[in-house]
Amino acid sequence: MLVAFVVLNLVCCMFFFVEAIKWAMPAKRWAMIGLLMGPTVLPLFSIARHIQWRKAVGFNNLYIAA
Repeated sequence: MLVAFVVLNLVCCMFFFVEAIKWAMPAKRWAMIGLLMGPTVLPLFSIARHIQWRKAVGFNNLYIAA
């Protein structure tokens, strides 16, 4: 059980590290959070990624996908 928990947290650590690099977010911070808390951080990461995107694009821009 403990081994599965450690492996899951390592996978989450790698996932958050790669995704943070892709979205120009602090990668080491997200990797450490992923290592410590595992998949429970995914909603927080999604919100932070959205905020990062809105800061880069702007809050008043309208984007409609056709």
